[in-house]
Amino acid sequence: MSPTMEIPKLSLLNDKHDHTFVVPIKRIHEGHDVQRFLVSKAHHDIMVFVLQLNRAMFPRQLSRSNDPEVRWRTWEINSQTLPLSHAVRQLQGLLDHLNAIIDVVPPDPGPRRFGNVAFRRWYEVVEARLPSLLQDFLPEQILSFSQPSNVSVQAELQSYLLGALGSAQRLDYGTGHELAFLAFLGCIWKLGGFEVSSGGDEERAIVLGLIEPYLQLIRRLIKTYTLEPAGSHGVWGLDDHSFLPYLFGSAQYGPVISETDETPVEGSLVNAADPADVTKIAVVERERGRNMYFSAIGFIYDVKKGPFWEHSPMLYDISGVRSGWAKINKGMIKMYVAEVLAKFPVVQHFYFGSLFSWDEDPNAAPPAPSVHTSNQPSTSQPTNAASNTIPLPLRNVAHEGQRPANGPVSAPPPKSFVGTAAPWAKQPRVQSPTTAFPSQTEQRNISQTPRLPPNFNPRPVATAQSGGEAARGMPPPTRAPWAKPPGS
Repeated sequence: MSPTMEIPKLSLLNDKHDHTFVVPIKRIHEGHDVQRFLVSKAHHDIMVFVLQLNRAMFPRQLSRSNDPEVRWRTWEINSQTLPLSHAVRQLQGLLDHLNAIIDVVPPDPGPRRFGNVAFRRWYEVVEARLPSLLQDFLPEQILSFSQPSNVSVQAELQSYLLGALGSAQRLDYGTGHELAFLAFLGCIWKLGGFEVSSGGDEERAIVLGLIEPYLQLIRRLIKTYTLEPAGSHGVWGLDDHSFLPYLFGSAQYGPVISETDETPVEGSLVNAADPADVTKIAVVERERGRNMYFSAIGFIYDVKKGPFWEHSPMLYDISGVRSGWAKINKGMIKMYVAEVLAKFPVVQHFYFGSLFSWDEDPNAAPPAPSVHTSNQPSTSQPTNAASNTIPLPLRNVAHEGQRPANGPVSAPPPKSFVGTAAPWAKQPRVQSPTTAFPSQTEQRNISQTPRLPPNFNPRPVATAQSGGEAARGMPPPTRAPWAKPPGS
């Protein structure tokens, strides 16, 4: 029998009786602080925990089965065969109480462009009740920790859980808040609150039994109180609010592995939904109750209108990946590092305590220079107003008039902004004003692009034989329909 492959796991706290808890504080104040965060112990622990949970979501090969037709096992949302530990069930009760508070704090009536201020009242109620809720629902192993300082374990964990519920000040929610919930669960793991099991049972229970219900709570908050996206790149980002469901959901559809296999980087589960099915409403509705990726896609359809390739162009590009869900999963990991953990607007509100520490990791390698780490904002540098001018968006004539219901079409980012692109997908096909008309070579290669919007029909480029502007490679000038052609 082959030995089980050793996968790094988030380490447990050793000094149970001598550990000093602290109230987490803000450490990332300017863009250059992100570089320091990338070599911190907190960053290391976050990535170890993410990879630990991610691997557990891949389907598993069965060494023994009562049914010869069943050769592997998968885990779906609301799966009845998923074992849930006592700690997971306790924390599910905590999420249920947070959900119930929404019923007693209804949104203020009337249309609003931005978030509903009733969210602040909901947040205040939660903040007042949270100490007693943590006392009631945290695992007993955590509550038994000795407290040599005046700060209790509940106080350190409360900071992360409260930070995971959005901003009452800005009335928004984004991937930074999602990161805080991941840290909240990571704290419980480090304190020994979860069971240590073989084969990833407890990790799967955390993902499907806690992270997915948390996301459902957040989606209800967003729809009830119309929370704005926090730190979103608009159509140049993966999702307005979340990232983790795409990471874990792509792993759910990955190829079958054994405990001795490495985490795959290509392939898919047999009979898994096709990545291109994100544009098919019927498939999304069928799969959203089973898979976290499609659950997130389904929420996009709940809150946005218009063609999918217009309001979610990056997800649309990713849907053209032909190497399987494991390839998408690998790309999601890279994107999480670059677009969540390495972006100042996201991590600036992450707080550091004794469990997720700002201390430097002695084994961390210096972060390699990249467009993600070099383009960070700084409050100490003057802003050039001219460089922040946003150009007008290009018109998509084929789909003109089909715009998202939640507002006008977003403008392209300023030139100083480094656009987000899926690292495993080809570049988005939105072209800049200077390259709006592709060359003849580019037109021949358009058919090789993985995912083009339906009815895409690029305008032909005039040839040199036509003379005038066309001889210089320029499109013919636009003229009023009643104007006579030149020379007539």
